Amino acid sequence: MASYFLKNLVPQKEKRDGARPLLTVLKTITWIQWAHFFSGWLAWTCDAIDFFSVSLSVTNLQAQFGKSTHDITTAITLTLLFRSVGAVLFGILSDRFGRKWPLVFNLILVAILELGAGFVQTFPQFLALRSLFGIGMGGIWGLAAATALENLPVEARGIASGFLQEGYAVGYLLAAVINLFLVPEVSAGWRALFWTASGISLFAAAIRAVLPESEVFLRAKRAEKAKGADTKHKTKIFLKETKEMLKRHWMLCIYAVLLMTGFNFLSHGSQDLYPTYLQQSKGFSAHDATVATIIGNCGAIVGGVFAGWLSQYIGRRLTIIIHVLLIGAFIPLWILPSSFSSLAAGAFCIQFGVQGAWGVIPIQLAEMSPPAFRATFPGVAYQIGNMVSSASAQIEATGGDNLRTTIFSNGKLLNVPDYATVQGILIGVVAAFVVIITIVGPENHGSHFEKHKTAFEEGAARDDALVEDDDVHNDDEKAGEKRSGSISEGSAELGKGEGMKEKV
Repeated sequence: MASYFLKNLVPQKEKRDGARPLLTVLKTITWIQWAHFFSGWLAWTCDAIDFFSVSLSVTNLQAQFGKSTHDITTAITLTLLFRSVGAVLFGILSDRFGRKWPLVFNLILVAILELGAGFVQTFPQFLALRSLFGIGMGGIWGLAAATALENLPVEARGIASGFLQEGYAVGYLLAAVINLFLVPEVSAGWRALFWTASGISLFAAAIRAVLPESEVFLRAKRAEKAKGADTKHKTKIFLKETKEMLKRHWMLCIYAVLLMTGFNFLSHGSQDLYPTYLQQSKGFSAHDATVATIIGNCGAIVGGVFAGWLSQYIGRRLTIIIHVLLIGAFIPLWILPSSFSSLAAGAFCIQFGVQGAWGVIPIQLAEMSPPAFRATFPGVAYQIGNMVSSASAQIEATGGDNLRTTIFSNGKLLNVPDYATVQGILIGVVAAFVVIITIVGPENHGSHFEKHKTAFEEGAARDDALVEDDDVHNDDEKAGEKRSGSISEGSAELGKGEGMKEKV
């Protein structure tokens, strides 16, 4: 049994046969495809800026509201808890009505709530807004991933997945830079970070608004219009196919939630309290803690892009496992040193592994998902995993209250929370879980999910429900567009993925 799973980690040879060189593929991508990818990446970057505004402001928020670290991290927990609500709401809207306007509205909602958080005067007000913010934030990832990846050639999706996911690291980095250079210089203090994040989200909404709808949905809408289907009829089909999808893939749903629970514990456990860990357990200044955070996010960006590229050749799961093992190897460098240079190097290496593994997740989830539901399914699995792991910051804060250590600071011996030990234990245990759950899971490497029917078309719940050649040909003639390639290519590969999905 073990040998079967290990042998299965490497994608079958036929999955790589016929693939074009990456540079050749990149030359064929149109400016519209690039623009769709950029808009998805930017949306996810905004999501990270908005989320990490709290992590970077813990000390300032403590002073503002007179609360402990444990109390402030309640805001992080509530945001993560409510993200699954947004994933369900906006994921369904996207799979039913298209990628464009649900994402635009989602970004505007996030911008309004982030703006409001900068005006709060009491801690209950802050918690209420961050809870609502979680609903808005929960919809972003699934919609951004679908927008960015489904319009790209299959050979480019691995490296694109890495770039897309590291929009999160770029967002964290940008938030850290704003916190480092803007917040100390303005009278508004920490509020300026929230207001700036709001403006960037509005900009992202404007970018998506001026771009056209995803080509996959334009094709489907033309086909349904030609058949005379009205909105009521399409909604009825969508609900029917959603129910059928859940009946077929309920075990896959459970697996995806378990996978994303592990991944979210891994990322939030190594990121959310990292600036606080450096300041309280290592005695760093807020400035040095922010600089170390920036260095860590540089490692995250490099790791995510590299892993996305690598996964195109050695497979999604094997790439994930390699990077998670790297995390385990670098835990000592993350927690043992006391000097800035060593801890910053540890941050770079750990985040290279964490976000390297994460860089494969957008395309891994998209390929394993029921193809017609590739906004709802990955988004909901991701955010339910987030909900389960939502207490990670509070677990670490509680652990720090109970595990103590001593440091010298300003000539004094201080008793402080031992976040180094707490984070080392948590990250190590979670990394082991992620390796195991990845090994036993499915992989549909190279899936041509863009050739599948959309969720409001009859039979969409079936994994083999591909768009017919004649339908696409007729649609293209009516739209006056020229296409290349046959819709039937790759259907055999997609069909092979069904057996693995059912097995999970």
